[in-house]
Order: sequence, then structure tokens, then C-alpha cells
Amino acid sequence: QVQLVESGGGLVQAGGSLRLSCAASGSISSINAMGWYRQAPGKKRELVASITSGGATNYVDSVKGRFTISRDNAKNTVYLQMNSLKPEDTAVYYCNADVYKLGYNIPYNYWGQGTQVTVSS
Repeated sequence: QVQLVESGGGLVQAGGSLRLSCAASGSISSINAMGWYRQAPGKKRELVASITSGGATNYVDSVKGRFTISRDNAKNTVYLQMNSLKPEDTAVYYCNADVYKLGYNIPYNYWGQGTQVTVSS
């Protein structure tokens, strides 16, 4: 089985920074795209940022210039550096990855359990 475990959430004042990490473990051959989603109370889950295995990145407009996604392929880990945080960034942040498991030739999509980010004004 494959697990995604997130860490790094917490409470921060507006203008502050947090760094989220998500480590994938288990029977992994390789990982394609990895990404971070968030879901605020009463809102739909939205894609915040994604990164391909080759390092190409994509961001939702509201975080461009403030958030940076990166990955360490050797550690099967993706990061989200969040700077200049705003109260509207408050949400549960979820890690997502397309994983090729050992012995399989199609990718499976996995989610982490989520980590709370709260930005106070």
C-alpha cells in the first residue's frame, strides 16, 4: 500500500510563513504529478499548486508570487512554502500524488489525510 503523510500545518499570523511537507511511502516505483489542494469550510476543494516529475509547476492565481511548490524525487516528498499568508488562505491542505506502484503499469491517485492551516488577522 501507499501512504501520503503531511506535516507542517499550524496557526500563523497574517504575513507569516509556513512550510508544508508530504512524504509518500510504501510500494512505490515512481511518482508522476504531485500537488497540494485546500478546502475551506463551506467551499469546494481547490488545487493550490502542482508539480510534475520533471519540475514543471502550476499555481492557482490567488497564491502566485506567495507560494512555492517543490519536490525531492529521491525522498518521494513534496513541499509547499507559503509566504505572506492571508486569512483567506485558512483551510485544510491536502497532498495528492499519482503513484506508480511496484508491479503496476498504470498510476493510482492518492490523498493525504490533510493538515490544518489557520491564518489569523
